[in-house]
Amino acid sequence: MGFGSAGLTFFNPVAHGLIKAGASDEVKEKVLGELIANLQAEDWDTELDSLQLFLDDPAIVRAFASNGIAWPD
Repeated sequence: MGFGSAGLTFFNPVAHGLIKAGASDEVKEKVLGELIANLQAEDWDTELDSLQLFLDDPAIVRAFASNGIAWPD
């Protein structure tokens, strides 16, 4: 059984918080990359839902990509 609420409960609020705080791209990529890896270890299965919300932020897109998640073309 997947961890479908991980985006709404954990990833999305942290990503929005980093953006609102003005975090650098380096910080967003590092922090969110580690968060993504940890959520995937817990069977996160709605990664693309969260990625879709942040497609306009290259650092966040890179954080997903570094964990093997890319938006389908």
